[in-house]
Amino acid sequence: MEQNRVVQKAISRIRQGGSGSRGELEDLVAVEAPVTIYLNGSELVTLLCTPEKIDRLALGFLRSEGLLASLDDLEAIRVKEKEGLVEIDLKNKTGLAEKLYGKRTVTSGCGKGTVFFNVLDSLRSSPLEGKMEIEAGRILGLMESLQEKAELFKKTGGVHSAALADRERILYFFEDIGRHNAIDKLIGECLLDGIATDEKIIVSSGRLSSEILLKAAKLKIQLLVSRAAPTSLCIELAESLNITLAGFVRGQRLNIYCHPWRIKSG
Repeated sequence: MEQNRVVQKAISRIRQGGSGSRGELEDLVAVEAPVTIYLNGSELVTLLCTPEKIDRLALGFLRSEGLLASLDDLEAIRVKEKEGLVEIDLKNKTGLAEKLYGKRTVTSGCGKGTVFFNVLDSLRSSPLEGKMEIEAGRILGLMESLQEKAELFKKTGGVHSAALADRERILYFFEDIGRHNAIDKLIGECLLDGIATDEKIIVSSGRLSSEILLKAAKLKIQLLVSRAAPTSLCIELAESLNITLAGFVRGQRLNIYCHPWRIKSG
């Protein structure tokens, strides 16, 4: 809902040049709020996010961190929006949250993203076997669609966008103050809808870093596309895992950082 996403704030605006000007006005600002996830009764993590679809965020976070394989593992989920809480009970209560507490890694994600994976272990993971291919023009079209859908960004300039797409169109779309949160919401939506993701594409507005790459790898996503740049570790992981990275997808151009055979000219 829109009231969860934006708030009006009084600001002063200065314009230099010419005679110059200074004025007072109201501006729309993206809402940032904490959401705490409890797993099997224990506090797991607090995420700073755009406080909408927080059930998707929680489920997607658990899925992308390997704590939830499918909805079959889920016993119950309780969402308390006013308190900023999501309580999740798994059928297999192994005390995993307690074991992981204190072993979190602060990542480069917006809002101090948190992950539990070990990057070196991920480097030893089995490469994806998919042979998906797509024309460059279609990738440019998907990025254009992403920008068209980014209404919250147009209003505030303060959020990232992420989408799940097939070769033809965007299937799911989310905006959030954190690029990793937007992708976790995508993951949660796919989990709830039972959507197979191995022949899909993730399209993002944000930087492609290692934790984003590994979230995509766990979904068997073969193609990760962004308006922004990848990091060196993201490229290294993508090389190892047989994932194609396309960055700086803007206008009529794009850069391919690894496994370029998936993207055809034209």
